[in-house]
Amino acid sequence: MTHINETARQILRKNDRGGYTVPTDGLYPYQWNWDSVFAAWGFATFDNDRAWTEVETLFSGQWDDGMVPHIIFHQSDPGYFPGPDVWGTNKTPQTSGISQPPVAATLVRKIYEMDPETGRTRLAALYPRMVAWHRWWHEVRCAPGPACITHPWESGRDNCPDWDVGMANVDGSNVGPYQRRDTGHVDASMRPGKEDYDRYIAILQFGKACGWNHAEIMANGPFLMADPGITFILLRAHRDLIALGQELGEDVSEITGWADALEAAVPSIWNPDLGAYDARDIRTGTWANNLSSAAYLFLYAGIENPQMDAQMQRTWDAVTYGIPSSDPEATHFDPRRYWRGPMWPVVNSLIAVGLKDSSRDADEARLRRETATLIKKSGFYEYFDPVDGTPCGGSNFTWTAAIWLTWAGRD
Repeated sequence: MTHINETARQILRKNDRGGYTVPTDGLYPYQWNWDSVFAAWGFATFDNDRAWTEVETLFSGQWDDGMVPHIIFHQSDPGYFPGPDVWGTNKTPQTSGISQPPVAATLVRKIYEMDPETGRTRLAALYPRMVAWHRWWHEVRCAPGPACITHPWESGRDNCPDWDVGMANVDGSNVGPYQRRDTGHVDASMRPGKEDYDRYIAILQFGKACGWNHAEIMANGPFLMADPGITFILLRAHRDLIALGQELGEDVSEITGWADALEAAVPSIWNPDLGAYDARDIRTGTWANNLSSAAYLFLYAGIENPQMDAQMQRTWDAVTYGIPSSDPEATHFDPRRYWRGPMWPVVNSLIAVGLKDSSRDADEARLRRETATLIKKSGFYEYFDPVDGTPCGGSNFTWTAAIWLTWAGRD
């Protein structure tokens, strides 16, 4: 176990680019939003100062409107597509034009609680930036009620079947030629297909054409879907931000209002025909009719729902290792293709927080054991086949190493 712990720490150090951490060498050469905050959580187990620096560097890319982008392009890397020129946001530092799941407040709270005395000054400086980001989420992306995304990449679950109904209405036929780089690093059968990628670029091109005007994108963009994953992550993050604000003696009434409004919107993502929380196309009202692992973050958000308990147990018991990213009984289930079926250790770690908080200790221990088994057997991969345990995606992956140090390898 000591050897594995040191390997995990070495991965974080190896992927450290001086103030920020890349998800893995080669495949992802920049700072990704939620990956970076998980990296900070991992660093906090052995280097508290480095943990705070990671989050501070992430927020150095925050826009004036409060948005924290999903990628910050700190340095040039021509081998990555789509790079800063394709996004064309004209920011300093250069960034993408969309955001990513707001796990920051939750994980910053965990980092702070590891060493409150050392972290208080840095928390105080970071706090107003986190409030501004949450305000952006509330005012812009939660305007329809639940948290919404304007690009599948914004969800962090790029090609999840949740987005199929919305993507079907995106015309990707006129995006022009481009050269993907991801399939040069990872088996193409494990990545989104070309038709998906064409549509991703079409959505990006709309944003660039309107100067990344978020009001215009929300009103007329080609893709807008309610996301159960971000809804639950943001609801939990609001509550953790409230706790951090109270620790600092701040007035948290505005954040409390955001949390109350978002919790009131949760019933709007309940699909009665599916019997589960579900993604929904805001433009058409069409349900995704897909049971994804994001729906199992209901406990993470502090919501009790017996039907969801039963759904989670059913899909979990249908595989061998961890929580699959999509329902194994669905026709579109693909156990090795990115978010269409594989088990993601990082998502397991968030689901486990909810299980622990709701006193489902046996389930939390089972999820930790199954996640740890695959990491010990195959290494720190991006994700795994939940049926036979085959490692998939990038290797020496930052957030897998981070959740080993903070959760999966705890015992």
